[in-house]
Amino acid sequence: MAVRMVVLWLLGTLLCQVWSSAETHQKEEELQLQAVYPWRKHSSGIVRVKRDWIIPPIRVLENSKQVPEDLVQIKSDKIFTGEVIYKLEGPGVDQEPKNLFEIDDKTGVIRSKRPLDREKHNSFTLKAFALSPSGERLENPTTIEIVVLDQNDNRPAFTQKQFEGTVSEFSVPGTSVMSVLATDADDPMTENAALSYSIISQESIPASAVTKTMFGINNQTGAIYTRDVGLDREVVKSFRLKLQVADMGGMGLTSEGVAVIHVSDINNNAPQFSPAQYRVMAVENRQDYEIGRVNVTDKDDRGTGNWEAKYSIINDLNRNFAINTDPFTNQGVLTVVKALDYETQHEYVLILSVENLNPLSTKAPNLPVSTATVTVTVVNENEAPHFREDPLQIVVPESVVPGTLLKANIAYDPDHSDLRYEISRDPEKWLDIDRNTGDISARRTFNMRSPHVKNNIYTAVVKVTDAGGVSSTATLEIMLKETNDFPPLLYPLSGTVCRDAAEKNSGLVLSAVDEDFPPHAAPFTFEIPDDMSTNWTVIQVNSTHALLQPLVDLEVGEYAVTMLVSDSGSPVLSAYAQVNVTVCICDSYGDCKSEVAAIFGSSVGISFIALIIIMASIALLLLLLLLAVAVTSCGRRHHIKKGTGLLVGDSEDDIRDNVLNYDEQGGGEEDENAFNIDMLWNPHDAPSTPGSYCPVSGYPRGKQPLRKDAPHNLPSPTYPRRPPADPSDIEDYINDGLEAADHDPNVPPYDTALIYDYEGEGSLAGSLSSIASGSSDEDQDYDYLNDWGPRFQKLANMYDPR
Repeated sequence: MAVRMVVLWLLGTLLCQVWSSAETHQKEEELQLQAVYPWRKHSSGIVRVKRDWIIPPIRVLENSKQVPEDLVQIKSDKIFTGEVIYKLEGPGVDQEPKNLFEIDDKTGVIRSKRPLDREKHNSFTLKAFALSPSGERLENPTTIEIVVLDQNDNRPAFTQKQFEGTVSEFSVPGTSVMSVLATDADDPMTENAALSYSIISQESIPASAVTKTMFGINNQTGAIYTRDVGLDREVVKSFRLKLQVADMGGMGLTSEGVAVIHVSDINNNAPQFSPAQYRVMAVENRQDYEIGRVNVTDKDDRGTGNWEAKYSIINDLNRNFAINTDPFTNQGVLTVVKALDYETQHEYVLILSVENLNPLSTKAPNLPVSTATVTVTVVNENEAPHFREDPLQIVVPESVVPGTLLKANIAYDPDHSDLRYEISRDPEKWLDIDRNTGDISARRTFNMRSPHVKNNIYTAVVKVTDAGGVSSTATLEIMLKETNDFPPLLYPLSGTVCRDAAEKNSGLVLSAVDEDFPPHAAPFTFEIPDDMSTNWTVIQVNSTHALLQPLVDLEVGEYAVTMLVSDSGSPVLSAYAQVNVTVCICDSYGDCKSEVAAIFGSSVGISFIALIIIMASIALLLLLLLLAVAVTSCGRRHHIKKGTGLLVGDSEDDIRDNVLNYDEQGGGEEDENAFNIDMLWNPHDAPSTPGSYCPVSGYPRGKQPLRKDAPHNLPSPTYPRRPPADPSDIEDYINDGLEAADHDPNVPPYDTALIYDYEGEGSLAGSLSSIASGSSDEDQDYDYLNDWGPRFQKLANMYDPR
């Protein structure tokens, strides 16, 4: 649907003249609203593009006092049967900033509600709608552009509170110094923001140092430049300029600013000595110390290279002196760098010159370089004695003869006074010194092996003192030369040699040690005296080892070989030594074998297979012998008579090997009778059969007296049943059995007579009661106990009839 809108807009020229701030009080022209129908072909100011209409922007003056103010009216020329409602949307209406514009929903008049500020919002784009009462769009929305016109309501302002600049002294007119800058918030496309710069006043520092105008400014760019000559930093240090900037090309609003211009220094003043004559004193024999100072003046800027002085000494050929600059005071500091000698020269006259670190400017006066004269007087003092060399060096053999003079004329005194000498450090007490002449001699021979000898150098300290008590010390370094003091010692002094060493080219390896240091030690020479060289020889292996070997096959045994070993010192020292050599038969590895091994390994005699057969036969015979002895012992054990001793039967043979150790046996018929001691005897139960009583105690067999110290029928403790295999544990085994028996409630009391029970029939071991038989000790022969070994020795001693 084609847009048909009637735009009522401002009649007359809306691009009118911009009112100034002074004209805001005049009456503005009345705006006349006119209804415009855009579908008519000749509507002035409205351009149709395709099917849409472009409406020119509505221009509104900022800061208007006439609010609310009607701006434009929009109207549709389309005939509607119902009511048309107009709406407005966009920034300034329902978007930020809100409530700046409104529209009459019945007439379509758009008006401003508050004064506008172009510096905040310079334009607004709104959309207008024609709606039915039900909210239906009757026309497409129309865009309304509102442009805010500028007023000169902002003063220009400098970008800095104070501008800083620098200009060199004696600058020519037109020299650029600095630029200043100001801004204006008004529309830069109008005269409201057209700025103009100017200098209002000029002030020199110090005040009134310069009265003429020295600087100018470009009113459009703000560039400051020099206008006149005569800028001298020694006269004026800086300038303070008061600036002004105005808009409207210099006719509008104004602001002020400040620019400070500093005058920089150039080196247009040479330093000058003040005064030019000096006298100082220097003590002899001292160096690297200050003896005096010189002063200069310089008008240039203090602390810069144009002011700092650089001194030099023109006539110090020997470079005994030096002069440096004090960075704080700019004074020249004169020092002695080499010790002066009063006896050589009493006085020095030095000529000094001075200049700046920075070269002089071409604008400086053409003056000669400033110079000064310094007279240095040398002061005499009692000087310390001087050693002719430090350290004092001596080279001497370590075996020097005591009393030998080692060093003379070691020191002198510049003041020609008498000197006294002493050794202040001599840890080994090897040295003597003449107190008057300083001659150093050896007190005793030296020793290279002393812990105070390092790298063959022995160090001592010598002290010399003059008549005034001033002393000096020097280090004495004695280089000890090694001498041949000790003969070499042979080792080892014993060893073994294979009997066939001559054939295998082997033997006993010999070496030597020497307490001397090279070249008085190795290489060593090993020799055998002529009378011993018949059976033995020595072969030199290297500089420290030799090989001793027999020349012929010797018998196995001990041999003493005399050796002579010599060192390579000067003179050569030798020593004899006796080497005890054991000649033996060796195995394939060259190690000595035992005699048995030697016999078996010998190739002389019977063959190896025959020897094995012989040894096997001997072993078989021994086995048969052992079996025969065992059978005989077993037969004798079965024929022991009842009533004879258990340990000794009818035979006098040794029965130690026949004692057997039995483990726990199963219950047989005879065992049940033998160990039936569980029944307690009651007199009412006494049997009437003869022989049922124990022949020893009279108690019935199988009956024991009742123990009153323990409850009845308690289980018996466990007795140790198995004897230990190690005989050393027999005592523990017996003690354990006694401990169990003492706490067994079912055994007779300890004070009850021993009761023997039936022991079974046919026991091969015989009865132990034979030990307690009625025979006397004299009837028994106990000599066999001596044959049973150390375990039965105490028992044999008890029954020894002697």
